[in-house]
Amino acid sequence: MPVPYIRHATTDDEDTLARLDRVTWSTLHSVQERPQQPYEPFFNDRYGPRDHLVAELAGTVVGYIRLGFPTPLACNAHVRQIQGLAVADEARGAGVARALLRAVQDEARRRGARRLTLRVLGHNTPARKLYESEGFVVEGILPEEFLLDGVYVDDVMMGRHL
Repeated sequence: MPVPYIRHATTDDEDTLARLDRVTWSTLHSVQERPQQPYEPFFNDRYGPRDHLVAELAGTVVGYIRLGFPTPLACNAHVRQIQGLAVADEARGAGVARALLRAVQDEARRRGARRLTLRVLGHNTPARKLYESEGFVVEGILPEEFLLDGVYVDDVMMGRHL
């Protein structure tokens, strides 16, 4: 099985990442409404190419991970947060998400982070197991925080020291 190639995103990735974001949308991992036309730009004032790592298999973009700050506060600047992760259906099971998680931990360290956090929906068992296998632990749960497709879903906060 080929190893995913991980790189920083560029402005040329805009359309590919936007399309990937739309086709992988699911209430399993998203609390946002399903994207509708006209689509918002993938890169914006808050998140640009520098905030994304991209995974390629055989030269094709098959995933991304977004790294941001959990808050704009200076006293919280030592923490980074994973604020998006998507893998194309055809690349699932190929180690893409794991490779992105490992690369983003290295990137967060390079940027001076001491901790890395994320939020995951309670019913997303595959993602939670992956995060736990990479050293993330549950640090808090907001019970029934979201109502998705008529079902109340927990918001699970996870984190790890770097």
